[in-house]
Amino acid sequence: MSGIKLVALIRKAIRVKHYSYRTEQTYIYRIKKFILFNNKRHPNEMGEKEINRFLTYLAVNRKVAASTQNQALCAILFLYRHVLKKQIGWIDKLERAKNPKTIPVVLSGKEVESVLLQFQGVVWIVVSLLYGSGLRLMEALRLRVKDIDFDYNQITLRDAKGYKDRLSLLPMAVKEPLKKHLQRVKFLHQKDLDEGYGLVYLPYALQRKYPHANSEWIWQYVFPASTRYYDPDDKIHRRHHLHESVVQRAMKSAVHKAGIQKKASCHTLRHSFATHLLENGYDIRTVQELLGHSDVRTTMIYTHVLNKGRMGVQSPLDKSIN
Repeated sequence: MSGIKLVALIRKAIRVKHYSYRTEQTYIYRIKKFILFNNKRHPNEMGEKEINRFLTYLAVNRKVAASTQNQALCAILFLYRHVLKKQIGWIDKLERAKNPKTIPVVLSGKEVESVLLQFQGVVWIVVSLLYGSGLRLMEALRLRVKDIDFDYNQITLRDAKGYKDRLSLLPMAVKEPLKKHLQRVKFLHQKDLDEGYGLVYLPYALQRKYPHANSEWIWQYVFPASTRYYDPDDKIHRRHHLHESVVQRAMKSAVHKAGIQKKASCHTLRHSFATHLLENGYDIRTVQELLGHSDVRTTMIYTHVLNKGRMGVQSPLDKSIN
């Protein structure tokens, strides 16, 4: 089996399971690295020994994070289980790296305000949704026009993390700017249509089920890229969503300009959303649903900044001074 044929089989297996395109890219990248590390031997000829050597190399020589090591292991396991269809009872003996438990970085209300003041235009709307709706960055960028409900002031997140749909709130502060933004996006979409383009990517088999949906307004991205791209797989010009690096760079610059001495990223705004809701007295189950967490214990981590438990203990120094 040639390398090209193996990659094609991996792509097919991933798409059958409806994994995201990003997961597809990551798995193929990790599997290629595994094969190259073992002198281009075919995976059929390898097993527990070669996988352990590769994982050890990642941890010791490359000094990758535990999450990266586990990501590589997941990709290799997918290859053996779902592509090569091999019995891999020895997989249970493989040791998975333990991810360290970290406390999320959270910005105060004033810090969030100072950061948001550094943005304008489309990026301001995106980061405002990260904080005001508790969205992950890619959830915001993948929003379609049909996912915004201005009458009910809510946002529908389709196929979010864990392949689950959920609802979140649409902040009133974003409502009017978002409406004006969508008017400009609609004009851009019409311009694309007039020039013979105007198509957008549709997930799974929706393209076959709804042949003309990829040119309809409701399926367009809320935050489209400034330029069209050419898809070499099906030889079609499409307009994708805004690239995440645009927002990430803007966020890094905004934190620096605001003079905030914290390692804050786009995801920090989601952490701040959850923490501030709990500070304002909202039920943790409500916050759990808004964030899309399967387990309430994941949401519980945001109680670390509240005056509860250990963090509510008064320092003996403060008590002696008082």
